[in-house]
Parts: sequence; C-alpha cells; structure tokens
Amino acid sequence: MKLKQRVVLLAILLVIFIFTKVFLIDNLDTSAANREDQRAFHRMMTGLRVELVPKLDHTLQSPWEIAAQWVVPREVYPEETPELGAVMHAMATKKIIKADVGYKGTQLKALLILEGGQKVVFKPKRYSRDYVVEGEPYAGYDRHNAEVAAFHLDRYVYSLMVPFLISFREKLILGFRRAPLVVGRYVNLRTEIKPVATEQLLSTFLTVAYLAHFHPAGNNTCFYGKCYYCRETEPACADGDMMEGSITLWLPDVWPLQKHRHPWGRTYREGKLARWEYDESYCDAVKKTSPYDSGPRLLDIIDTAVFDYLIGNADRHHYESFQDDEGASMLILLDNAKRYSRTVLSVFGNPSLDERSILAPLYQCCIIRVSTWNRLNYLKNGVLKSALKSAMAHDPISPVLSDPHLDTVDQRLLNVLATIKQCTDQFGMDTVLVEDRMPLSHL
Repeated sequence: MKLKQRVVLLAILLVIFIFTKVFLIDNLDTSAANREDQRAFHRMMTGLRVELVPKLDHTLQSPWEIAAQWVVPREVYPEETPELGAVMHAMATKKIIKADVGYKGTQLKALLILEGGQKVVFKPKRYSRDYVVEGEPYAGYDRHNAEVAAFHLDRYVYSLMVPFLISFREKLILGFRRAPLVVGRYVNLRTEIKPVATEQLLSTFLTVAYLAHFHPAGNNTCFYGKCYYCRETEPACADGDMMEGSITLWLPDVWPLQKHRHPWGRTYREGKLARWEYDESYCDAVKKTSPYDSGPRLLDIIDTAVFDYLIGNADRHHYESFQDDEGASMLILLDNAKRYSRTVLSVFGNPSLDERSILAPLYQCCIIRVSTWNRLNYLKNGVLKSALKSAMAHDPISPVLSDPHLDTVDQRLLNVLATIKQCTDQFGMDTVLVEDRMPLSHL
C-alpha cells in the first residue's frame, strides 16, 4: 500500500476513533445526568409524603403556636416546614375538648376545639369515593376527601415541585401555599363528640327511634347540624359510631378575613346568566375595577381558576383575603370541597364532561404568571398524578382518591396548557406570560 493511501486510511481511522470516543462520552454524561435526575425525582416524591409524626423540633412550642407563626399575607405556611407532619399529626389525633355547630355557611360542618385550644373545622363524609351526583356543577354536598386532595394539590404543585426535566439544579420561584392545612380524621361520635358537644349541636343528633322509622341509617349515629342547607331529613351518618371526615386548621384570629364577591361568580338562577357568561370582553371591565386594576389580585384569580379547574370546583362564588390588605393579600383557598361530579368518576369527574367555564378568567383575560405556567408544564406526562398520589399516601383516610380520579387531573392539566397555548398563539408569549412581580396597572 502506498504511503499516501496509508495516511488517508490512518486519518479515517483516527476520525472514527475520535467520533466514537466523543459519542461514548456524551452517552455516558447523558446517562449519568439522567440517573441523577431520576434520583432527584425520587427524592422529591419522597419529600412530598408528609408522615404524621408527633415529634416537634421546637419543644418549647405547641404545634398550634408553630402553625400560627407561619401565616403571612402571601402564604399560609412557608416553603420549608419540617414541623408540618407534627402539626398535621396533632390535627388528626389531639383530644377534642369541645364540639359545636359549624360557622355560618351552606354546608354541614362542625367546629371543634382540640386540646391546646386550637379551633378546627370538621367536614363529615357524605358520599362514598365513587358516588355520582346528578345536576348542576355546584349540586350536592361538600366532599371531605376533596378538601384533603385540594390541600395537597396546592401544597406541592405550587410549592415543592422542582423542574426535573431541566435537571434539579434550578429551583422555581415559589408561590401559592394559600390553602389552610387539611388532614383526614376518623371521629367516634359517641365517645369523642357527644360528651363535649354543646346543646345546640346535641339537638341535631337523631334518636334511634327516629332513625328506625324515618331513615335507612339504622343503628348508625347521625347528626344534621346547623347551616343553610342542613335538614333533619338529610343527616350525615357514621358507620356505627365512627365517622370519617376532614379536619381544616382554623387560621389565627390575628388574621381576620374579608369576603369578596368573585368577579366570575355564577348567578345560581336558572335561565339567568352572569355577564361573564355572555360578554367575551368582560375581563376588560374587571381590569378597570379595584382591586383588579393593580397589584396581584387578578393574577391570583387566574391561578385559582386553574386550581379550581384541576379539582373541578365550579362553586367559588366568593373568596376571602386578609382584611385591610389594599389588594396585596393572597386569595385564600377556602372551601375546596365542592366538586363537579356528574359522572361515574365522582369527585374529580370525567375529562369528557369537564366544566370548562371554570377557566373563564384565564381564557378571557389571557394572562398567567410565568411561574404558574412553568410549573404546569413540568407536571405533564404523568408527573402530576404520581406526585399527588405520593403526597397523600400517609393521610389517615388514604387512599384519598382512586387512580381514575388522578387520571382525570392529569387530563385536565393538558386542557389548561392547551388553553394557555390558544392565548399565546393569539396574543404572543410576551403578552400572556406575566412576570410574578410585574404590576398590573398597565393592563
């Protein structure tokens, strides 16, 4: 072989060797990065599980004092909450020292005082996990398990989720954490509630004779409470004496609440539409009205619309913020148990029958926080289902939701992202995606 041919052959072999080396190194680097991302993802999933343990790091404080110190105008609890499990354990296990009828409202609930003086709201189980409610999106009783699921959805989707798709080296701007703490609990109505109940609450317990003649509950202990829709003929009944329910932590009294009419609320009158249901330019009018003409409130409304759509809540006719906040307080996510449930999947419904009008603030205003958009994107491809399932694994009433319910939330997430894409296709990314701290007076 001539010298020239040998040189060419050697050059070709050298090139092949170099490309092979580079390819192998890249593959090794990619595989290592993927393995690290997988490990970080599993660490994140593990971190989402709140184990209910009694131990507190701050031994000189009660769990109630710790939880009260967490509350600030823009969050109910901070990003880092190592005591969260201990506080929720206390909610699920502390002795009930007083029981009374719930605060005013449309739905049955009881107001409990736990050992240490902490007020909590108890919502009883009214339906099995898969019970079907026919009628309007807001029909039926509140669902206690939906309160638990909504708390965890708010907790990690907008708090702990990290963008693992671009590796775990960059954390998101954190937001939400606007729902009070909720945990499932089993309560013995005969031994835990009746001995400490007020006369007003005791008067709503049904007698054995009444149940034997007028109600199919039989030997189960039942009560109907005091509320707008509470009826003696529609009591909440335990399984024998044991009642499953949800416990919601009462916000500290130093943070009084102010109630607002939701700008996208329904009329609740047959044949009468709210303005937003027929006026596509309705958002323009909202933007000219305080507190939506500046500050974070309109973006909070849109965040909440996404949250409500994921859980199927078509009944947020009012909302609460902290008093005297001049529009700076967060929109607090209270009463998240009303679910659009006209299908066999119950609590979170069927994707084919979603109530898309819940997203009206989003598709009429066509703006959303960049951080919210980022987080929603990171939750695609089954991540949302896995994370939510992991987050609820240690709740006392687990399984809180069944897999079909979780599948529904995954599908709704895609619908939200599709709605945002329609907005960006029409108006452009720069207009639709709003930086979290950007004032809205320019809108």
